[in-house]
Amino acid sequence: MKMSASENDKSNGETLSAILEQTALEAGCAIMQFYDGQCGVFAKPDQSPVTDADHAAERIILAALARALPGVPVVAEEEAAAGRLPEKLGARFVLVDPLDGTREFLARNRDFTVNIALIEEGVPVLGVVYAPARNLLFTAANGQAEEVETSPDHMITKRRPISVRRSADALVAVASRSHQTPETAAWLERHNMEHCVSVGSSLKFCLIARGQADIYPRFGPTMEWDTAAGDAILRAAGGMTVRPDGSTLFYGRGSGKGVAAFCNSHFIAYGPAAAQIVTPV
Repeated sequence: MKMSASENDKSNGETLSAILEQTALEAGCAIMQFYDGQCGVFAKPDQSPVTDADHAAERIILAALARALPGVPVVAEEEAAAGRLPEKLGARFVLVDPLDGTREFLARNRDFTVNIALIEEGVPVLGVVYAPARNLLFTAANGQAEEVETSPDHMITKRRPISVRRSADALVAVASRSHQTPETAAWLERHNMEHCVSVGSSLKFCLIARGQADIYPRFGPTMEWDTAAGDAILRAAGGMTVRPDGSTLFYGRGSGKGVAAFCNSHFIAYGPAAAQIVTPV
């Protein structure tokens, strides 16, 4: 069996997945220094907030990726916002959101994450999502998903495999805490979703991956770097992310130019327990 490029990567004896885990931990540690102290806040051209923590985390991640994956294009949120995008992606590239859930970070709740995902042929094949304020890391590699506990100083202490739940007496949905839309609310009502958990950032994907929820409908704007890492974890745990018509959500195949090329379509992320309410192709 032919191995994917991600399975063959080595750097100083470490697998790429281990490097991405360590990178996310280091970025999370830097973010928490700002969370517990002073942090400058600025407005992007679209008026969304960006902080010193976003920039510090992104610098750490970009430096690590340059060492681990030389020559592989990287699309990172703050670099993209500054107009710095790879000239050509190719079949293999990395998506980075250094601080997903900046509004949650500023509100001082714990629903913010570091997201790093490796994309191959449009599919997220490797991903890490680290919630540093929760000391929880989620990772996907080689078709397996894990939940990793960390210490207060962001060292790995325990890890366990996770998977989606196959059935449920009552489906549980997850929805955005800061970006709820009327379209999403209408979808939830139309499908009689009585149980809905509001949570920020890519943790929504992770709740499905660990079997705590079943479906995440998103009928509102998102970018590929917002979702790719969480999507990788969900797929490795046995779930899937599709467009509303049931077709698979792919990455790096947008039709726009510049940053607009990385806008997601609306999507539904789900586990097997909710498969019956997702529209097939």
